[in-house]
Amino acid sequence: TERNPSAAARLDRWLPQLVVTPAFALSALFFYGLALWIGALSATDSGGTVRWNWVGLAQYVRLFGDETWWLSLANLAKFLPLTIVLPLVLGALLAILLDQKIRGEGALRTLYLYPLALSWVVSGTLWRWMLAPDVGVEAFLKRHGFPGASFDWLVNADYSIYTIALVAVWHQTGFVMAMFIAGLRGIDDSIIKAARIDGASLPRVYWSIILPALRPTIFSALIILLPAMIKTYDLVVVLTQAGPGQSSVLPAYFMFDRFFTREQMGLGAASGSIILMMCIAIAVPYIVIELRRQKSEP
Repeated sequence: TERNPSAAARLDRWLPQLVVTPAFALSALFFYGLALWIGALSATDSGGTVRWNWVGLAQYVRLFGDETWWLSLANLAKFLPLTIVLPLVLGALLAILLDQKIRGEGALRTLYLYPLALSWVVSGTLWRWMLAPDVGVEAFLKRHGFPGASFDWLVNADYSIYTIALVAVWHQTGFVMAMFIAGLRGIDDSIIKAARIDGASLPRVYWSIILPALRPTIFSALIILLPAMIKTYDLVVVLTQAGPGQSSVLPAYFMFDRFFTREQMGLGAASGSIILMMCIAIAVPYIVIELRRQKSEP
């Protein structure tokens, strides 16, 4: 009679670990296993097929001698700040607006969250139709008395990368807003009421009290947005195909193009390894700083 309760207790203690172990093992296999495979492949001279002829760092030397790769990094330097900062700022402002318990909050929340329900491909397709000179906004304005109207952002090399960033911001802002709303609803109203009684203005309350309390939410949003934006591929394919020319190429598109289209698997693997290193280099220091800050707080 004593063994059965003991066995049941051990089963209860280990059952959660047993349930999640297969999923964790598969995730580890596909993430770490494929990352190691790509890293190994980048040290070979693989072209259209895998060839395990080791060439050391030759593919990385070739990669950093490629002008298109440097152009993709330059585009990423323009793309990344816009697609990280703007969704955070706009998402926070929209969440604060909806937190005021305004009329029609449910309808507004649905409207702002609508892009989140669409895939990147669908979002890109919608914007491509809107910005297409023959059927989009430009054609609409010309039909209604504005013959000089021009919305050639997709086919203009100076604007193409910013057009992709615009669509990414539109798609991600609702997601960030939802995270901020959840964070705001978790803050005790008595803190806000006490600050208001002490004479603090509403903007001061949000800036000095609410936003610091939302630090975990901001941290989570950054950790999700950073890798997602670095790995942006779908929008480039749907909107511009990296054009005009190579004016809107991003590292993820460069990797896919070299790996699958141009049959340069070794070079594509090298670029993929660099992209992974960029994600780690950006995310890990921020995670470490945030964890240390949480430990130092009482």
